[in-house]
Amino acid sequence: MGKSILTVDDSQSIRQMVAFTLKSAGYDVTEAVDGQDGLDKAKLRGFDLVFTDQNMPRMDGLTLIKNLRGLPQYRSTPILMLTTEAGDQMKAQGRAAGATGWLVKPFDPAKLLEVVKKVLG
Repeated sequence: MGKSILTVDDSQSIRQMVAFTLKSAGYDVTEAVDGQDGLDKAKLRGFDLVFTDQNMPRMDGLTLIKNLRGLPQYRSTPILMLTTEAGDQMKAQGRAAGATGWLVKPFDPAKLLEVVKKVLG
């Protein structure tokens, strides 16, 4: 089994595209429908990488990242923002919260896999 990745997004179509792209490259993918669902799933088991959207109901991406970074098993886990938010201020907030990197939607599947390979080593 490949590395395990948690993808958190309230858009079903985005989750499906990310999951399809990652699964086709051999990764084990778990999907979460919003930040709270993502946090709950992350507490149940460890993931090698987390993708999160920013704008979601119940808990946004920055809040999710801060919560994950507060858990010992996620202190050094790569967390990537995958969002339509591309402003410098939002990216700075993401870095401050503990985001490892930033991808803007719509994403290019080849670029997504390239970034995943880079952060997972």
